[in-house]
Amino acid sequence: MTDRAPGSDRDAETTPDSISVEGLRTYLQCPRRYEFAHVDGLEGEETDREDESTVDRVALLRRALCDALAEAAGDVDPETLAERATRRLATLWDDHDEHFHSRAQRRHERRVLEATLEAYVDRVGADHAAGIARLEDEREADRPLVGPDLELSTTVQSSSGGPEGGSGAGESEADADLAPVTLEAPVDYVYADGSSLVAVRFVPTLWPLSYLRYRSDWERVEDRFVDHFDPEADAFDPGPAAALLETAVILDGLRNYRDRLGLTERTCRYVQIPLADRSNASINWVRETVETDIEVVDLTDVYVDHHTFGMTHEHRNETVDGRLESVVDRVRAGAFDPGERWADVRDEECPDCEYRVCCGDYLETEVGFDA
Repeated sequence: MTDRAPGSDRDAETTPDSISVEGLRTYLQCPRRYEFAHVDGLEGEETDREDESTVDRVALLRRALCDALAEAAGDVDPETLAERATRRLATLWDDHDEHFHSRAQRRHERRVLEATLEAYVDRVGADHAAGIARLEDEREADRPLVGPDLELSTTVQSSSGGPEGGSGAGESEADADLAPVTLEAPVDYVYADGSSLVAVRFVPTLWPLSYLRYRSDWERVEDRFVDHFDPEADAFDPGPAAALLETAVILDGLRNYRDRLGLTERTCRYVQIPLADRSNASINWVRETVETDIEVVDLTDVYVDHHTFGMTHEHRNETVDGRLESVVDRVRAGAFDPGERWADVRDEECPDCEYRVCCGDYLETEVGFDA
C-alpha cells in the first residue's frame, strides 16, 4: 500500500480548516475513503449504509418535528404538538418524489412516518417542547434553539507528539504554529432538562452505536475504545469509536453555545433519537395501521470519565479527547493509508464502499496478473 510522504505538496494542499463529525466517522471507517470523499471531493455514499430513501424520509421527519417545536411558542400540549407536526409532514410529503412500486406502498410509508412522529411526541416531544420554552425565557442572547441542523463547533489544536499523540516533549515548533482546526457537528435542537442543557440529534437508527447502546458508563467501554486504535488488538469498531468522538465534539460545542446563550450554570448532555428504526413497529396490514415506539439514547454517561469530571467538573473524557486530537493530526498530516488496519478495512468496509472502483488499495487485492 502506498501513501504520500509527509511534507509533500499534497499535504499542504489538503490541510483542512474544518472537519465535520461525519468526516471523522468516515476517517475511522477508512482513511482512504475520507481522502476520496473529503479531499478529492468525489461523489459517493457516506451514510452509514443507510439507503438514500431512508435518509430522505428521516430528513422529512426531522424538518416536520423541528418546525413543530419551533412553532410551539410555549404551547406544549401533546395533541397540539402532534397535530402541528402531522400537518407539516403532510405538506412535505406531498412534495416528496420518492419512487414507490405502488400507491399502497406510498400510503404505508406515510403511515410509518406518522406513527414515528406520534411515538416521538408521546415519549419525549411534549417534555422537550417545555424545555425549549424554559430556555427561551432564560437565555440572554437571541440565538436559535431549534434547527434542524443547528451547527455546533469547537476547535482542536495540534496534539503533543504528532499524529499518534504522546508527550509534549515531542512537539515541534512547526506543530505549535499550526492553526487550530474547527470541528463541526449538527444537532436538531437544544432544550432544558433540570439543570442540564441537552442537545438532540435525530438519526436514522442506533445500530452504529453498537455496544454503546447497552453500556451505561465509560469504565465498561474504555478497553474496546482504546483497542480500536491499536492495530495489534483484535478490535475494529469504527461506529462506537466515532460516536464517542462525536459526543466529545458536541459537548464542547454545546458548552460554547451555552456560554453565548448566557446559560453558564448548566451542564451539557447529548442525546440521539432514531427515526427510522422499525424494530419496534407493529403493522396490521388488514386494518392498515402502524404502531411503533422510539428509543432515546443519552451518550453523555457512557462518554464521561469520572476521573476527568472530578478534576474539571465538566462532562469530559481525557482519553477520548486525546484520541480526537490525534485523529485530527493524522488528517492534517494527510495520513490516508489504512496501513496495518487494511485487513479490517478490507473485510468490514470495502464490500459496501462506493469508492472501491477507484481505490488502488482495494484493486491491488482483487486484480492479479500471471507472470
